[in-house]
Amino acid sequence: MFDLIIRDANLPDGRKGMDIAVSGGLIAAVEKNIEAPAGEEIMATNRLVSPPFIDPHFHMDATLSLGLPRMNVSGTLLEGIALWGELRPIVTKEELVERALRYCDLAVSQGLLFIRSHVDTSDPRLVTAEALLEVKERVKPYIDLQLVAFPQDGYYRATDGVASLNRALDMGVDIVGGIPHFERTMDEGRLSVEALCRIAADRGLPVDMHCDETDDPHSRHIETLAAETVRFGLQGRVAGSHLTSMHSMDNYYVSKLIPLMAEARINVIPNPLINIMLQGRHDTYPKRRGMTRVRELMDAGLNVSFGHDCVMDPWYSMGSGDMLEVGHMAIHVAQMAGVEDKKKIFEALTVNSAKTLGLEGYGLDKGSKADLVILQAADPLEALRLKPVRLAVIKGGKVIAHTAPRITTISIDGRPQAIDIGLDYIPRA
Repeated sequence: MFDLIIRDANLPDGRKGMDIAVSGGLIAAVEKNIEAPAGEEIMATNRLVSPPFIDPHFHMDATLSLGLPRMNVSGTLLEGIALWGELRPIVTKEELVERALRYCDLAVSQGLLFIRSHVDTSDPRLVTAEALLEVKERVKPYIDLQLVAFPQDGYYRATDGVASLNRALDMGVDIVGGIPHFERTMDEGRLSVEALCRIAADRGLPVDMHCDETDDPHSRHIETLAAETVRFGLQGRVAGSHLTSMHSMDNYYVSKLIPLMAEARINVIPNPLINIMLQGRHDTYPKRRGMTRVRELMDAGLNVSFGHDCVMDPWYSMGSGDMLEVGHMAIHVAQMAGVEDKKKIFEALTVNSAKTLGLEGYGLDKGSKADLVILQAADPLEALRLKPVRLAVIKGGKVIAHTAPRITTISIDGRPQAIDIGLDYIPRA
């Protein structure tokens, strides 16, 4: 007898009418017509069942702080950094914990059960690290939260930036971050990349670096990051986030850069919502949108995953915790509207992000952890188009959130009285 069986499910790989059996918190079988009893059964009825969504790049210490202490009037990256610099010295641990927990509630409702958050270490008080380490433990039963020691004001540029980052790592923050393009000079940026990769190698930790989040085509710290990754033997353990300068780089230089990144097995994390909102601010027309070269990086075999980055904070006044919204925007700005393109975008929100985070037991194979999301859509393409209701969110084989399907009732003679937008509007041959 199984603990749970989800029946008649469509899977992201195209299989349809599959049953998923769960026992002891693990997937015990994925087959058609499983003839066995179960403590609970859920009818998916030809809807998509996916592993949970993953956000590999977020700032949970700043989330839901929109308007504190004031609004970002210009909407620029630099004013957002300055605004956060005003809030950070007066923020309390209690406030940080409360906001982060509220965001985690939202994340669960969206089927987002794995998050990597950057933790600003520029304030020597390190209340941000204290707060998010507490949150990490409190949400552990339902969200896997990874934390990055992130020197927002610069590893060398910030007062006590070096000491504060090392203290955060000593406290238990488990990933080394950086922001080389925000150091005072290009050379100090290069030196910070070298120093931070050395720390990661010495401590046996991964690296996740804000890298070249700028329109400047001469900001080339990703080149240094790839080289230092190889030098310190960190291949596959390093992520370069944003990489927006690649949008503006010379094509010949990029033809050298991408193979170097592939050699280092860099994980690439664009953030479509934020990148196109904040980049190109000094342009008139034509106006650059600033997202990195997603298609070219994928074609070169690099692991590309997408981050939400911000939700209602000094940098971004929008956001919903919905990774499908992120993928929806990526389709548009990367101009990846083909069927296979969309499948790759969906994978960037799920399996690619799992690789970035180094997750074990993630997926829909027998023996994987029974972490699942049932969506009111038939397949990944429909999910990306509709950003549908998460009908059920399952962690370790137990339903931890559920939402009623979105059904519209209409009163028009001769037309259907109820419309399930996730199933009734799929084009059929």
